[in-house]
Parts: sequence; C-alpha cells; structure tokens
Amino acid sequence: MSNKKPFLVDAIIGNSKFLASLGRSGKMYRLWWPNIDLPQHVDAIRTGIQFENSAVSWFDEAAEGWSHEAAYVPKTNILSVSARSEQQPVGIESLHFAVPDQDLIVREYTFTNTGDKPVSFSFIVHSSFVVTENQLYNTTMFNATDDALVHFRHKYYFALSSANVCTGYHAGLAWDAVQNGELNGNNIDMRPDGALKWSIESLAANSSVTIPVYITAGHDESGALQQMRTAKSKASSEWIAETTSYWHNFIAAAAPCPIEDAEIAELFDRSLLMFKLMSDEQTGSIIAAPEFDENFVRCGGYSYCWGRDAAFITTALDKAGLGSLSDSFYAWTLTAQSPDGSWQQRHYHDGSLAPSWGLQIDEGSSIIWGMWQHYLEKKDSRFAELVWPAVEKGAAFLMSFLDAETGLPRPSIDLWEEREASHTYSSAAVYGGLTAAASFAELAGRSDLAKAWTAAAERISNSITDLCWNEEGGSFYRGINLTVNASKYEQAAATGATGKITEANKGYKKHVLDHDPVLDISLLGIAVPFEAVHADHDYMRRTADAVEAALTVPGVGGIKRYEDDIYIGGNPWILTTLWLAHYRIQTGSIDDAKRLLKWAIDHRTETGLLPEQVDKNTGETAWVVPLTWSHAMFILTIFMLAEAEAKAAQ
Repeated sequence: MSNKKPFLVDAIIGNSKFLASLGRSGKMYRLWWPNIDLPQHVDAIRTGIQFENSAVSWFDEAAEGWSHEAAYVPKTNILSVSARSEQQPVGIESLHFAVPDQDLIVREYTFTNTGDKPVSFSFIVHSSFVVTENQLYNTTMFNATDDALVHFRHKYYFALSSANVCTGYHAGLAWDAVQNGELNGNNIDMRPDGALKWSIESLAANSSVTIPVYITAGHDESGALQQMRTAKSKASSEWIAETTSYWHNFIAAAAPCPIEDAEIAELFDRSLLMFKLMSDEQTGSIIAAPEFDENFVRCGGYSYCWGRDAAFITTALDKAGLGSLSDSFYAWTLTAQSPDGSWQQRHYHDGSLAPSWGLQIDEGSSIIWGMWQHYLEKKDSRFAELVWPAVEKGAAFLMSFLDAETGLPRPSIDLWEEREASHTYSSAAVYGGLTAAASFAELAGRSDLAKAWTAAAERISNSITDLCWNEEGGSFYRGINLTVNASKYEQAAATGATGKITEANKGYKKHVLDHDPVLDISLLGIAVPFEAVHADHDYMRRTADAVEAALTVPGVGGIKRYEDDIYIGGNPWILTTLWLAHYRIQTGSIDDAKRLLKWAIDHRTETGLLPEQVDKNTGETAWVVPLTWSHAMFILTIFMLAEAEAKAAQ
C-alpha cells in the first residue's frame, strides 16, 4: 500500500466517465469509473526505470533526484510531464489522457538517452488497485494471451498492458517488495498489487524509444480485455491525434472568450475543458471537485453534486456556449428532488442522497433560479415544460418553509454548512427561487401561482431590508435566529446580545441569538446574483464596502469567506474574491473588479487550474484542485466584464 495520499493534486484527466487525479510528476493517485464521483479504484500507479545491479529509480518521485515540469497540452485535457535527473542518463517525456468515448486511459512514455554512450535499462510500472476503495478480496492476475495485468473485484475489472510486449510480470507484488525490480512471474494472487516490466536494450546516445501504457475498464474480464485489444489496434500516436482533435473541436464549438487577453483566454479554455471532466456523461450530475479527502480527515468530502454550486456552474456553462451540459444537469435534478419538493444538501451521480448534515434551503432555491437562467438562454419551451412539475413542487416546498411572522425562510444550514439560522443569503436565494418559479408559472398559464409566489418573494425582499439590516455595523446581518451552544450564548449575552432559549425535540434546550452580525462574503448574494435588494441600494453598497474592508487578507490579498473563518486556516478563496468582483462590476467599479480578477488569475496552479483556497501566508495553493465553482465564477466574471465594457463603449 502507498503512503498517505496527498490532499492537493496537480492535474486531472478524464472523459466524463473516467476521471483520474495526478501529481505534477505524473503519478496517478486516484481513478474513478464508470462515474466520476464513485467508485474510486486506485491506491497508486507508479513508474520507474532500473539499470543493471541497481534499485528501481521511481521517476514519478521528486525525492529520488527527479525534477518535473507539468503542463496541459494547449486546448486539450492531455497532461504532459517532463522528468529529468542529474543522476540518470535518461530523460522521460510522458502524455496522460483518457480517450473520449472509450473506457481507455493512455499513458505514453518516451525515454531519451541523454548521455554520450548506449544505455540498457528496464521500465517498470507498479499498479495497486484497491477496487471500490475496499481493502478486501482484490485479485490481481496476469493474462498471457493479452499480455495484460488484470485487477478486479466483484464487477469492476481493470487491465493494464502496452503495445510493446512485456519482458516480466508479477501478480501480487507489494510496493515494498518491488524496489529491487525482481518480478517472479507469479500469475495470480488475492492482493491488490502487481507489476509489469519492459526491457530497453542498447538505446543509442540521443535516441528515443516510446512505450505506451494502456489502462482499460470493464464490468467483466472479457470487457476489459476487449477494450485493451481496441487500445492496441492503433498506435498511441493515433489515440493522441484523435483525442487532441476531440478537445479542439469541443473548444471550437463553445463560445469564444469575450475578452481579448492571452492570459484570460488560456484560463477560459482551461475552464471549459475542466467543466467537461466534472460533468458525468451518463447522468448529467456535476461534481464540486474530484475527491481528495476520502477518509474525511479535514472536511466532509467534495466529490458530490451540490445544487447551489451547480446553479452558478450551469449559468457559466450557458454563457460559455456549453448549454448541452446544463441540459443534462437539469434533467438530472429531476432525479434528485425529494418527494416533499425539496432538494437536499448534496447528492451522488444517480440522484441519491449523499452524506448530509441537514437541509440548506438555498440549495433547492438555487436550482429553480438556475433553471430559469438556463431557460433565458434559448427560451426553449420544451425545457420549461420538462421542469415545470419539479418547479411547482419545489416552489410549494419553499412556500411551506416561510415563517408566517417574518416572511423569511425558517432556519436551515448556511451555504458554508457550519451553522443554523435564518441566513440572509439563504433568504435571498429563496427570493431568487420563488421569482424564477413565478416566471415559469406564467409560461405554464398558472398566473394564480405566479401571483402568490411573487408576493411571497416581495415580502422576503422587504423583510431583508427591514429585519436583517444592522445599522450599527453598517451592513446586513449574516442572519437572524442563530443557533449556538450554551457557552457561546452566555458569552454573547454578557456583551449585550439578545436571544432566547427554546425547547426542541425531547425537551432538549436550544440557544438562539437574535442576530448574527459576522461579515460574510455571501451577503453580496443578496444583490448578485439573486437581486433581492438592488446592487445600488445604500444598504448593499455599505455592506460590500464593509465586507471588503473586513475580509481582505493582508499581504497575500484576496477575500476570505467571513471574519472568524478557521477552515483550513481561514484563507482567501478564489470564488469569494470573484464574488466581490461581480458586485463591483454590477455597480460600475470596473477597475476594482479587474484588480480582483487579476488576483484570481495570478493564483491558478502550475497547470492552469483554479483551486478553492490560497494560503494566507505564502500565496500558494492551499486546498481543493480544481474547484468547479471557482472556474464558474471566473467565467461569469469575464462575461460580466465584457458586457459592462461593451455597454460603456456605446
């Protein structure tokens, strides 16, 4: 078994059915199939070279004297990695990608003799498949007919082979035993590990040899091996050409980058390519990020579909000309809606409920809002008819969730999934959802519903300005009726805060503060995108200024989520910084928005992906690569900027 997997990865490859995460050295850490959220099958796949009478030198390890450069081939999801070591006379160039419409991953390795005399060595691949992340009952075997190592458990089979016939193999060879490169020809073992070896004899100085390694998948052995035969039916150069053409056509069919700037255009393309990999081909679900914390060590996991994230993402997809992915997503939302009309916190690709910690009322509201944004792109009546039953049920649930006294939604969990209150952002999202639902109702000829939902939305808007404004703090409250623990309640009461202690289920006490005064970037959502209060309203302007003053990170820059944030150290986020850019564009502060945009661009990773967070001390990537919502906020920012500048030029 490998050492602990890294939280941070450097690249992803995939084809909306396969998804894999890799380090900048090309080491593969995780591999999902046949859906992009689960199951995950790889412990690690490692690559090394071995000279006679020496141990294996693992060239996907920085610790062994190897240095690496990694980059995507422009306008593709093909990762290129260069490995060099002053201690070795061989340089290695590799390409890593999944072939569209095939259950096939190609990893092509080109070895070049960088010395001045011929060299002989072996190329070794050690593969460890913990299929479905289950440590039990994994089997590894060698299929001599197809010259392939096969890993399987239950109905998941993975074959690993090359167009070049291997010169050695070993099924059941553990990581600590492969270091000397001795492969003994063991044919089968109930262990997750195995290795293949290819011998390279007398490679002349300045000469190169290429060995492609193929990984194929199937639900039985014959399926995985038939895909392997297909892989070997073409040269790896043909698979590269086909895959390159596919991604070039994908980019060409999308909308052009709306801003003429090479750096922005490059990140625009990378965002579109990443969106495709985050969208599940079979179901239409869109995940927040490839999973990286499968043991829930520092968070609750990311490889799920959140309706809120996806509403921002699909709005960006529509702007970028990728509306077909939005079509698939909103068809998927119909499978994820609960019988009561709600959409819960997050879901798996098949629409079933993922691990959850309570209703977030903004999730379903955002989905309905996003449906209307999607409808506005093409005014497709068939789409409106398709989603109308779900919209009607969803809006009815939102109406049932409103507090009769305040007109605001009752307490639920906030968008950061940390506290229960009647959150101002969530209230604005419900405003957006009901307003969108009313528009669908008009299309459906239900003016009675449209009238009722519009009236409820207007009351929410009025209640936000009446009940959620904090004059003393010069901003909106983050929420009202905030649930806290007993000690925090006592501390707040000692400083003059007001609240109440109520009785919950089974006689348990619930401590509720009347107001949550913490400044939070999500307060901008009141105006952008939900428009519950106009962006130019004095309350919104004062809130935005207070948010920027309180949440700008000294030195590194960028905007953190809220004042007392401690998650992963309380860092600035890409999406929060761009959220402020959205607001500044909306209110005409274009130069401020460009400065915030530049910060986000400057903090992308080496391979051009946008993370979730940037370290508040070093400015380096801190958490989650890539975050789909970060890329969505970037796309929305540049389209908003382009529209604002076009309007100003008129």
